[in-house]
Amino acid sequence: MKHILLFGAGRSSISMLIYLLENAPKHKWSIKVVDAQKSMYLDKLKGISFELLNVKDELAREKEVKNADLVISMLPARFHKLVAHSCLKFSKNLLTASYENKEMLAWADEVKDKGLFFLNECGLDPGLDHMSAMREINKIKEEGHELLAFESFTGGLVAPESDDNPWHYKFSWNPRNVVLAGQEGPAKFIQEGKYKYIPYYRLFRRTELIEIEKFGWFEGYANRDSLSYIEKYNLQGVPTVYRGTLRRPGFCKAWDVFVQLGATDDNYYLEDVENMTYREFINSFLYYHPSDSVELKLYHYMKIPMDSDIIPKLKWLGIFEDKKIGLKKATPAQVLEKLLQEKWNLLPHEKDMVVMWHKFVYRDKDSNKKVETNTSLVVLGESGEQTAMAKTVGIPLAVAAKLVLTGELNLQGMFIPTCKEIYEPVLAELEDFGIIFEK
Repeated sequence: MKHILLFGAGRSSISMLIYLLENAPKHKWSIKVVDAQKSMYLDKLKGISFELLNVKDELAREKEVKNADLVISMLPARFHKLVAHSCLKFSKNLLTASYENKEMLAWADEVKDKGLFFLNECGLDPGLDHMSAMREINKIKEEGHELLAFESFTGGLVAPESDDNPWHYKFSWNPRNVVLAGQEGPAKFIQEGKYKYIPYYRLFRRTELIEIEKFGWFEGYANRDSLSYIEKYNLQGVPTVYRGTLRRPGFCKAWDVFVQLGATDDNYYLEDVENMTYREFINSFLYYHPSDSVELKLYHYMKIPMDSDIIPKLKWLGIFEDKKIGLKKATPAQVLEKLLQEKWNLLPHEKDMVVMWHKFVYRDKDSNKKVETNTSLVVLGESGEQTAMAKTVGIPLAVAAKLVLTGELNLQGMFIPTCKEIYEPVLAELEDFGIIFEK
């Protein structure tokens, strides 16, 4: 009997747990989940033990890790270092879906010296983006072609059948991350051999349109740091490397209103927010005028024409309503997040959608001509609980867990899923779950 320990019972864990439960009888696994609070869906999954645990409680954490054969962390990224520290102490393998940060990399030598396997970035983005991109990049190189450009975009969106608002968007993952997207620093990428930078205040004004068959048009804006992928994907010397996020057309131009207004700022607390309405919140960023309405001042300040399709989006959100915000202490970003959670909430009967698109341009070794090839992934959720986001984040990690526990994946050291030993078997099994990249 092998014991799997999962830290974190959030929305992205459900599909992973279903997979592990289905495979548990065959491979003789036991599964335990620990978290600071219990998610309602766990009661529906029979065969899983659960215990309340604060990951900061070192004694409680180490007791659980010591008894595990494999540890998976689905906690917020800032807590992975605590789990990793315990895994190193008791020589346990660790899997996460989060970015491999400097704190984690500092343990790389110790992980290898102890013969352990730490796998990070094995979810959707990061995760499926690595695996699907590296499969094509390696194929192009192995065939002897010269790679000239790599572009990649991913988006968590609302499924067409549940799309009932003018933003064409609903939350299927952490709302805070959506509100704060792009604020970590300028977007950095390389285009035709030239380094390019987009500051946050220009980020949502520079987009490109992408069409995906059967699902229509999307717009993409640049991610924070595409340059780090040059080393990750062995793209040294490739003239164009660009990664971004997908939304439906029109989203970015409307979202830019909040960016320019200052409503996404998370660096200070608003005064008297407890007595403030959403209308007063918007007005607090605008110039004073004794008679002009908040609407008129906003449209004038942002140079929004009266026939712009931005206006229905703003009105639909309720930013001009005299409705109390209902927070005792909040930053502008937190006020905006609360409003958006009310309006962009994915209801239990609704479905989300995950979209990923890659573009590869290479010089054919025989014809010397430029060739462009695209791959795309579209996954639709089953419900507001079993989402496409949960599926594409959780199942890749679950498949990797199975490969480790069965001995099919026997690597030592700190990894992300960019090597064939990881991405080939994971991508092959994911096709059984409808996670298929089309050309």
